[in-house]
Amino acid sequence: MSFEQASLLILLLAMLILFSLDRIRIEVVSIAGLLGGYALGLYPADQIFTGFASPVVITVVEILLIVQVLARAKLFGSLAARFAAARPSGFKVIAGTSSLAGFMSIFMNNIGAFAITLPVALRLGTVLAIPRRQLVMPVSFAALLGGLVSLIGTPANLLVSDALAKATGTGFHFFDFAYVGLPVAIVGILLIAFRVQHLFPEPDETPATISPAARRIVVERRIPDVSPLIGVRLTDCPARFAIKPYALIRDDNFAFGPLDQLVIEPGDVLLAEGADATFADLAATRALMADAHALGLQPDFTRIEAVVMPESTLVRSRVRSLEVFHSRGVAVTALSMRAPRIEGRFLDLQLSIGDILTLEGPRIAIGEALEESECLPLASTARSEPALLSWRPFALFACGVAASAAGLRPDVAFAGVVLVLALLNHLNIRQAMADLNWPIIIMLASMIPIGQAVATTGAAETIAGWLSLVVPITHPLSGIALILFLAMALTPFVNNATVAIVLTPIALEFARAGRHAPDAYLIAVAAGASLDFLTPFGHHNNTLAMGIGGYRFRDFLRAGWPLAVTSYGLALLLTGLFWL
Repeated sequence: MSFEQASLLILLLAMLILFSLDRIRIEVVSIAGLLGGYALGLYPADQIFTGFASPVVITVVEILLIVQVLARAKLFGSLAARFAAARPSGFKVIAGTSSLAGFMSIFMNNIGAFAITLPVALRLGTVLAIPRRQLVMPVSFAALLGGLVSLIGTPANLLVSDALAKATGTGFHFFDFAYVGLPVAIVGILLIAFRVQHLFPEPDETPATISPAARRIVVERRIPDVSPLIGVRLTDCPARFAIKPYALIRDDNFAFGPLDQLVIEPGDVLLAEGADATFADLAATRALMADAHALGLQPDFTRIEAVVMPESTLVRSRVRSLEVFHSRGVAVTALSMRAPRIEGRFLDLQLSIGDILTLEGPRIAIGEALEESECLPLASTARSEPALLSWRPFALFACGVAASAAGLRPDVAFAGVVLVLALLNHLNIRQAMADLNWPIIIMLASMIPIGQAVATTGAAETIAGWLSLVVPITHPLSGIALILFLAMALTPFVNNATVAIVLTPIALEFARAGRHAPDAYLIAVAAGASLDFLTPFGHHNNTLAMGIGGYRFRDFLRAGWPLAVTSYGLALLLTGLFWL
């Protein structure tokens, strides 16, 4: 192995570890890796930023711009109202909303499909009394499954198509991925819709067994003079009041000492975690009280929950520094967190992707703050926005999809859609560009030269040689099975575009060594990179679902492993059937 190959593999391994740890922002890791590759001599200076001009990256940017317009269209809100009026069963609602997410994900990025479908699913769940935990995870998984079907469903598909075009002169057609992706998506959506009803059943609606909402929140509440918590030791709070105390503040100072010796007194402030319904009950009985709002009680006040999106400016900020809310008179009253450790006071808590904020304040101010901070509201902020014809943006987008399916390059087809939307005043390009998910775009563009170096340095050939000792590459189905397994093994820990960039040169080398057509190997890479059901941090959709649905890590393992095993077997069978 040469120095270039060894240094490239070490660089890739280091980046994959940093991506999976989620301690450093992904765009920082990506740019550092991009410059590190140049310092190691893996590519010349004039190729460092070629990824930013890649048709793949340009197409992703165009899709994200279009999704911003589609998200403002009110088409699916009216459809949800009609669906709810029919009073369908729980399975039909779960399967229906999941199918909607999967269908939308065929034509846009997974996060966009998830973000547009989620409010519809939550509204139906509230009206029809379906537990949130039965809805959120299936919608997330369905958005990932829908991305398997088309060329633009996920960046991984665009990447493998671009690689095939460079290797053979012709890339994949728009719906070539559907031969494998569509059956896998249909089976997967039905399987997860059936399974979540058994994994997360509805609580028994008898007074003795009603359980509080599954999602837990952290709050800081004051002890009034009439509270039944007065005289209670902190260690007794979980058993008696179903809350977990973290700190007791007395006279603006922490009360120190063993929890079994700290006794609650009137006027104390308690930092605690529990179900949101539990705190609502404690507030109703005046056991715990929130401090009065700084603006007093106003007639237009509302209470809204919002999730911290991956592109949000609030990521890694502390509650005390959220000026986007404080300056508008919006109070952060509770927080549902991914972080397992709670330290300091409520204002010291640090936000992560997928955390859920409970906000109270003027309705319009909350809407403005959420838009500026790029958080996703879980209930409508009722902002007065200019009316947007529901059908026109979707019709224009359909024209772009049709043009791409007819053979026009996707970046050219969707550039036309963006232009027409801008001319019709549906899209403010300057504002929309500022609202893009730039960390993902920078990561994708930065990884492209590194992925190309896997092929140009001979690292792909070396890795393929090692893997050929494990499986007989003379039989294509064996090589495809291994490539598919590697992609599915990596994608729960690393962004799916990164998985595609790393494995594509190896898959091409497998095909070359076995003297097979590369199509099937690349289809396996694309499919495996999107079959991410085992962890909450492999894809942003799952991370958001964890916070919104109140899931634990083990919930993804329990729900995801049958789906992963079924999808693997079905994808392998269909790849062999249609592409060999």
